[in-house]
Amino acid sequence: MKIISISGLDGSGKSTQAKMLQDFLQQRDKKVYYFHAVQFSVPQALKRFFGLEKKADQNNSQKVSTGEKPGVTKAGKFTITLRKLAFVMDVLRFYFLKKKLVRQGYDFLVTDRFFYDTVVNISYLEKRNTPSRIEKYIPKADGAFYLKIQPESIMTRPRVPEQGLQYLKDKKKLYDMFGTLWNFRIIDGSASPEALFDQLLAALKK
Repeated sequence: MKIISISGLDGSGKSTQAKMLQDFLQQRDKKVYYFHAVQFSVPQALKRFFGLEKKADQNNSQKVSTGEKPGVTKAGKFTITLRKLAFVMDVLRFYFLKKKLVRQGYDFLVTDRFFYDTVVNISYLEKRNTPSRIEKYIPKADGAFYLKIQPESIMTRPRVPEQGLQYLKDKKKLYDMFGTLWNFRIIDGSASPEALFDQLLAALKK
């Protein structure tokens, strides 16, 4: 089973591309599993279990949900430590999921965000310009793509991240730096969804 990960800033079009790729592969009789890193995470799973998910998006359709509480741009050491522990738990859960999918005959796992994005988020909260040491636990993707786009372009779109422009600028710096360490394949995120998808397919064929 091949793992194709799509990473990038909130609002860069990751979900659209992941869904397009899923549809493309399924139309060619491939068995595809759609994976969303935030929804898979332990905190989100617990929220669903206890019925604590809030319908914030229904109250403001102009905002892009990031899986965070509205406006979260800071966290204390204890909270960051909990995030790291949750990350390790999620990686372990992912390995079990992967084994299950392989047994069930899946050809592809297409990810909307991946553990790369989680490490970027944690490094952002730690205010550090190097990946957290937990990066060594990131499962290897067969194709790791980064939708690179200027934050200002995202802010002109109909739906924008609730954390604002500076948040996007700071996160982009981290993606740009870490992307070289993780051998991301860069895709021009400023293109139309169709043109962007053509780039993605071309890169996959290489």
